[in-house]
Amino acid sequence: MATTAIYPGTFDPITNGHTNVLRRAGRLFDRIILAVVDDNFNKRCLFSTDERILLAETALDGLPGIEIMPFSVLLVEFAAQQKADAIIRGLRAVSDFEYEFQLAAMNRQLNNQIETIFMAPDERYGFISSSLIKEVAKFDGDISLFVDPAVNSALQGKFSDHNR
Repeated sequence: MATTAIYPGTFDPITNGHTNVLRRAGRLFDRIILAVVDDNFNKRCLFSTDERILLAETALDGLPGIEIMPFSVLLVEFAAQQKADAIIRGLRAVSDFEYEFQLAAMNRQLNNQIETIFMAPDERYGFISSSLIKEVAKFDGDISLFVDPAVNSALQGKFSDHNR
């Protein structure tokens, strides 16, 4: 029986930490949907939904079993629509755990048929976040070790006016 997982987030932008989690999750699931939040009221995204999807497609090119889709409904509703067995959540540090644990508990209350799987990225990516990447890029710092070259270029383009 084929298994499906949802890996949700804003991915603003996708980082090598996200990619690392996806590569490793690919050994556990037949199909993984990178679910890009289409409308997030808690965050203002630097990149549009279409830009985030395009950057993810580029960064994940060649990874088998990965699909990229936008979503704008409750996560467990989207997961049920996709017949997902699990939701993948990345944990970078202990500080992430409390919030992620609350989300997992709520999702389980809303739909106890979908499990939450916590995965930590490789240690070399454990400290990075999309927010930190954007902040370093804004001030022309080198982020090339932490993002795909296309993401690096896109960030340079977004911040080129700021750096002049």
